[in-house]
Amino acid sequence: MSVKINTLEFENVKRIKAVQLAPAKNGLTVIGGDNAQGKTSVLDAIAWALGGEKFRPSSPKREGSVTDPHLKVTLDNGIIVERSGKNGALKVIDPAGNKGGQTLLNSFVEQLALDLPKFLNSTGKEKADTLLKIIGVGDKLYQLERTEKTTYDRRTEIGRIADQKAKFAKELPTYTGVPDEPLSAADLIQSQQEIMAYNAENLRKRQQRDYYKSQLEVAETALKQAQERYDAALNNFKLANVDISQLEDKSTEELERNIAEIDEINKKVRANLDRERAEQEAKDLRDQYNELTHQIENLRQERRELLEGADLPLEGLSVENGELIYKGQKWDCMSSSEQLIVGASIVRKLNPDCGFVLLDKLEQLDSKTLEEFGSWLETQGLQAIATRVSTGDECAVIIEDGMEVRKVTEPKTWKAGEF
Repeated sequence: MSVKINTLEFENVKRIKAVQLAPAKNGLTVIGGDNAQGKTSVLDAIAWALGGEKFRPSSPKREGSVTDPHLKVTLDNGIIVERSGKNGALKVIDPAGNKGGQTLLNSFVEQLALDLPKFLNSTGKEKADTLLKIIGVGDKLYQLERTEKTTYDRRTEIGRIADQKAKFAKELPTYTGVPDEPLSAADLIQSQQEIMAYNAENLRKRQQRDYYKSQLEVAETALKQAQERYDAALNNFKLANVDISQLEDKSTEELERNIAEIDEINKKVRANLDRERAEQEAKDLRDQYNELTHQIENLRQERRELLEGADLPLEGLSVENGELIYKGQKWDCMSSSEQLIVGASIVRKLNPDCGFVLLDKLEQLDSKTLEEFGSWLETQGLQAIATRVSTGDECAVIIEDGMEVRKVTEPKTWKAGEF
């Protein structure tokens, strides 16, 4: 069970002359009064009594007093804490009469509970770090967030380049009726030379045919003298004539036209290839963008699962991008009561054995906010001792010139559903 404060007795501490108080065990106990009357001195005295030298005021003795400070706090676990004398000597006695010291108090008194405004006024990152520290997922969450940011930045850059590539591809011209690859002048000239060589061979064969024809004519005139030569020439002529009937000359017209137009054709081919490359690059980049989007979604889901599986001190409390979030709102968008609830919950989680918190300067809260916070404390079984520049009915006691003036016999409390 968490430890709470039963009674307080302070003398000659800062502005306090003599104050005795029995705060409500659960809920909110408000110490009221005008400025400079000693309200905050009560909280400072509690913090010094329970928190040790770290919370010792620089001038603990009340101005004008001839008696040294004396502080006594009785806790509901039976421990009695006293500080007295010039140096505030500590005496801690447990229910069995055994003596202890600051180490015993530190085991169940949370330092932040003695100075909750320190948490409330810290930066957003400091608040988030405190929460992540107590639930034990800080390192893992920050790694996920760093990875998500790096992936997000990479996706943004790839998306920008993909848009540029797609725009560039659309601006490039497209030509039809041209080859898929640039033409080579050397290849065209080689093809032309092969055709010319082929046609030259045809010419040689034609000339050979003419030669054999002339020989035949000679042989015919000398048939009688050269019958054998005539027969041979006739045979040769027949053979040559058969070869010629199968010959067909090839045209170099298209090659000559391609050679003449090669630069213009290649310009169009390269333009088509540039457009295809740009379109493919844009598609590849868009695929990368979509893959990074999927990675970001997975990282965010992993982060949600990490926090959902953590032992958070308050339902609806989380951390996003290094900031504390409660019910979907950042700290500066939370109501005052929500900020107090978050702060008190985190303090309780830091040390569950500490059942109280101290709060100063609650005059900035309206009555409805006080009721909301007081009711929440009741439901959580938490004790809060707070100060407020006020002499209204919400105050359990009023401090005047370092002395308590009781307004009611019992401290004001708020229960769930009262408002």
